[in-house]
Amino acid sequence: MGRKERFYADIMSVHPEVTGSCNIVTVRLPNGEKFHFIVDCGMFQGRKEEEERNKKLVFRPENIDFCLITHGHADHIGRLPLMVKKGYSRYIYTTDVTRNIMESALKDSVSILRSKAKRNKEKAIYDDGDVACTMQHVHACNFNQWIHVRDNVNVMFLENAHLYGAAMILVNIRYPNQNDINILFTGDYNEKNLFFKPKPLPDWLYSLPLTIVQESTYGYMNSSEIEETFSDNVVRFAKKGGTILIPAFALGRMQEVLYRIKLLQDSKAISTEIPIYVDGKLGIKYTGMCANGILGVSEEMRDFLPQNVVFVDKTTRGDILKNNGPKIIVTTSGMGSHGPVETYIPSYITKSNTLIQFTGYVAEGTLGRELKDASIGETVKIRGVLYKKRAEIQYTNEFSAHAKADEMISFLQRFERPNLVLVNHGEWQVKDIFARRILKEVNAKNVAILGQYFHRINPYGLVTSKSAKFL
Repeated sequence: MGRKERFYADIMSVHPEVTGSCNIVTVRLPNGEKFHFIVDCGMFQGRKEEEERNKKLVFRPENIDFCLITHGHADHIGRLPLMVKKGYSRYIYTTDVTRNIMESALKDSVSILRSKAKRNKEKAIYDDGDVACTMQHVHACNFNQWIHVRDNVNVMFLENAHLYGAAMILVNIRYPNQNDINILFTGDYNEKNLFFKPKPLPDWLYSLPLTIVQESTYGYMNSSEIEETFSDNVVRFAKKGGTILIPAFALGRMQEVLYRIKLLQDSKAISTEIPIYVDGKLGIKYTGMCANGILGVSEEMRDFLPQNVVFVDKTTRGDILKNNGPKIIVTTSGMGSHGPVETYIPSYITKSNTLIQFTGYVAEGTLGRELKDASIGETVKIRGVLYKKRAEIQYTNEFSAHAKADEMISFLQRFERPNLVLVNHGEWQVKDIFARRILKEVNAKNVAILGQYFHRINPYGLVTSKSAKFL
């Protein structure tokens, strides 16, 4: 093998589908030196067998030279404390806003893990002490500035509308007398956000020889296929005088749902006399941070709370359950599993004057997916107890913070000619559908699916693909 051929990077994904995000990259330099880095280290969510994977890492943390984090959702950061607990001792690089989010998110994960461990009569995989130790490794970075993370590697965080503080990450790997290897990790990508306007990507990026690791969560549908049903459903049940239960993710989704309710009040589509109960410690904390401008929310969007909002905790939750009058409850967590929603759903699933309105993706194995798939009158089991489903269950993807297939294709088409597009972060069938579309519509030298294989790249693109082997 020639000298130039020995300059390469192997890219592999720990998990082939949506949750548990973690990409591992091994770099080989012409002088024989090897080093490893990861992008994200998230929690698996959904089926029990998926969550079992949270207990172990498929790589040796002590072998990782640096860690890059795209954003603060649990499926991208949730296993960082386990990684640190098992021996990782170097920097975790992310944006300053994500760093502000991270500690609260990880402490919330501790609470969830502790509850699960207690039910299963086992020890939680990490605790608050591990979170505190993890935060000592976090290095906050500014957008659009090169950061020198180690010899031969510079990194730039680029703004991404998916979430407050979210980034696409450009990794530049260089060696004397060699062309550079450039890898762009999109993370969970979106191009617009109600609460802030991201800066556009720099023009020079589009002509750079690149490998793009592209998410594909909604790679099966176009933006024109989105059915905006949320407002109609809420208005319909508000007129009935029923209960509207809205499971929402604490970060991003809860704030957008509250803003949509405010718009319904402003247009007089629903009465301001209907109480809006907001439950979930983490969601309430993030909502306050957004309203106070801490997370980079634009000034004109900080007044997003509807009238008649009541913030709830475990001491007042019981009073809400006893209240038979009309009400709207916005609570964590968005998939129906974990958080206060686990208390509300059993109380309302059997009541026909209730709307349970899901506001985003519900993974297989979650209560949200089970309820979505069950018919009216069908029996569902929640924590070993059987309930007859009488509540109306609705699901909408109109709130999704992920770009749809046509938007992702448009994004990829801006690049002059990527060396390789690696399709990542989607269900198997969706990744395949989206990869085939990229092949037809994007001027890329190669397209591949990240998951079962590692893909070896050099400065000119794909070299080979082989069965994945972890560190």
